[in-house]
Amino acid sequence: MHRVRLIVTIAFTLALLFTASTHAQSKNRGILLQDLTWIEAEKLLTPDTVVVIPLGAAAKEHGPHLRLDNDLSLARYYTDRVLKEADVVIAPTIPYHFYPSFVEYPGSTHLRFETARDLVVDIVKSLANYAPRRFYILNTGVSTMRPLRASAELLAKEGILMRFTDILTADADAAEGLLKQERGTHADESETSMMLYMYPDRVNMKLAAKDDSPNKPGGLTRKKDGQGTYSPTGIWGDATLATREKGRLLTEATVKTILKDIADIRTAALPAAN
Repeated sequence: MHRVRLIVTIAFTLALLFTASTHAQSKNRGILLQDLTWIEAEKLLTPDTVVVIPLGAAAKEHGPHLRLDNDLSLARYYTDRVLKEADVVIAPTIPYHFYPSFVEYPGSTHLRFETARDLVVDIVKSLANYAPRRFYILNTGVSTMRPLRASAELLAKEGILMRFTDILTADADAAEGLLKQERGTHADESETSMMLYMYPDRVNMKLAAKDDSPNKPGGLTRKKDGQGTYSPTGIWGDATLATREKGRLLTEATVKTILKDIADIRTAALPAAN
């Protein structure tokens, strides 16, 4: 009898878990491409579908207080928000791209401009082959934007519309008057604040630092006489000023911009194919 009750209890628990899981999934407006079979994907990849492709470095230095996968974590957070709030198909995240400014810091990875440009073009074209013509790169980098523009230009020649997040302006309204650092854009007051809001367990504020030498062409350098902006920590800005509340304001402003970008691309005119 005890064994029967145990089996019934387990079955009931599993049923509850399944119901909860199904209910949680039903709250999402978007669809993760990797969760589908090809038969299901065929039905969802239509000319009206907006395909979102997250882009975030899986290994790029972010100072001593943030992890190498910081951009990948940002992409994951924004992807989860878009999944809940937008009717889109979300493709797998691109973990490598164009990051020339960080190659002096161990663990950082970087693709050549042409490789990064063509990587996105090939991914988009392969998915466009099934009917979609509107793509949005959920971009979490700064240096990535130049090859992304080049990707968009090549795709436009084939009648494919591709846009991407301008991470420097996405939170501009919230950042104005909020940030106190004199200068900076990397592992700084802004980025550290956002991580404190999204994933506080991935931030070590004891190691946060102010490292904001005047900006010079050539990326960041660990060498005092090196080419670029001198940064022995890999930070450019003042990470010590970061707070969770600043991160909340900046993050929510960025999410709002991303969702607006997606809404805009849904109704935008397609480029004329050459």
